[in-house]
Amino acid sequence: MQLLGAHMSIAGGHALAIDRATEFGMTACQIFTKNANQWNAKPIVPEAAEGFRARVVDSDVAFVVAHDSYLINLASPDDALRERSTAAFGDELARCALLGVPWLVTHPGAHMGSGVDEGVRRVAESLNRLFAEQPDQGVTVLLETTAGQGSALGRSFEELAAILALVEDQTRVGVCFDTCHVFAAGYDIRDDRGYEATMQLFDAIVGLQRLQVLHLNDSKKALGSHVDRHAHIGEGEIGLDAFRAIVTDERFANHPGILETPKDAAGEDDRRNLAALRDLCRALTETAAAAAP
Repeated sequence: MQLLGAHMSIAGGHALAIDRATEFGMTACQIFTKNANQWNAKPIVPEAAEGFRARVVDSDVAFVVAHDSYLINLASPDDALRERSTAAFGDELARCALLGVPWLVTHPGAHMGSGVDEGVRRVAESLNRLFAEQPDQGVTVLLETTAGQGSALGRSFEELAAILALVEDQTRVGVCFDTCHVFAAGYDIRDDRGYEATMQLFDAIVGLQRLQVLHLNDSKKALGSHVDRHAHIGEGEIGLDAFRAIVTDERFANHPGILETPKDAAGEDDRRNLAALRDLCRALTETAAAAAP
């Protein structure tokens, strides 16, 4: 895996996220386009958007992905909340297009007791409406696997596949695979056998061609806990073997791996998590070189 990075702050301006990523030697990064805990956002002025695009081009960050607001729930049975969520998500798509960010990660939402089938239908309906109203501006929506807390959709590969199947424009959707979420949802990726079985299952149900981004997070909680709590790489319930399997998996050699692990003010947590992943990649390279004739 050549593209590694983390979620970076846009405090002070979107372009500063690229500066921060560059400082850590990242080749990929994730951002929010706005405050993720607020509905409203200041418009992105053209000069700021141009500055962001230029900063990306001038950096070694080859892949930038955005994550939408945590307030959005496209599966809500509450008509008012779903309308607000749909409008907010449409704004997120527009902001990504303005910034030149081609991928937007979103949690599928929560059905809030109305049932999985109804929640799935509402998510797809919301996406279909947005895609019909907004021309394709080069932004792909990536549905994220979830831990399945409460009534959250996306806890199973089947739920993701059900949503994707109802989206009319298949070219505008894909999947973000979060290691912590998948593990907490009950998929055991801790050893090579479990990891490969999980990927084969994902391929059979969703399709590996849909997987475009990986969130690389260890889990503070146990397998099947349905609790979303991220831990540092190799220091949680998943362990290093799973991450070794992922970052050395040739199928994901050109996929971005994004850290959403805990952070400290000095950035040392990001440094050590990136170092852990790079060490796993380097070990494979050195082993291959030693085995070469």
